[in-house]
Amino acid sequence: MTSTDESNLIERFKQGDRSAFEELVRKFQDRIYNLCRYMLRDPQNAQDAAQDVFLKAYRALKDFRPDASFYTWIYRIAVTTCLDYRRKSHREALRSAPLTEDLPSNAPSPHQLYESREIAESIQIALQKLPDKLRAAIVLREIEGCSYEEIAQVLHASVGTVKSRIWRARNQLRRLLKKTG
Repeated sequence: MTSTDESNLIERFKQGDRSAFEELVRKFQDRIYNLCRYMLRDPQNAQDAAQDVFLKAYRALKDFRPDASFYTWIYRIAVTTCLDYRRKSHREALRSAPLTEDLPSNAPSPHQLYESREIAESIQIALQKLPDKLRAAIVLREIEGCSYEEIAQVLHASVGTVKSRIWRARNQLRRLLKKTG
């Protein structure tokens, strides 16, 4: 879907076509959920947060400026929502989200799978130890594949600040992972 397609859907929504919003949700729901999952780590909280993101987007879409990118706009809502969830949460979830569902027949050996899960769990735990601003930047860059410019828009920061946060996040992750390895 191109930005022109998104603009058309937004315009249709503003004119009263609610199915246009459903199309936007279908396009972004998996990416928003994954972002929330990496930010919050708990699948249930991630699902709740993702629903809140789309509810907030639905309510605010009438005020969306056509010169803005819908992609960065909804990611900004998602990051803010996840940070709000983290601030409200009084418990620290130490269990990791399942990283695989059904394994294909050519799945790795149990030993390889164990090591892979162990590494993924270590990374998840290390990510949770990062300050929120660093975690948001590194997740958007390394997991979501956003450009520095897109991250800057989402986080309301300069590109230089984003690069600095990512550099600091990588260094902190490296130190944290050395301690566990």
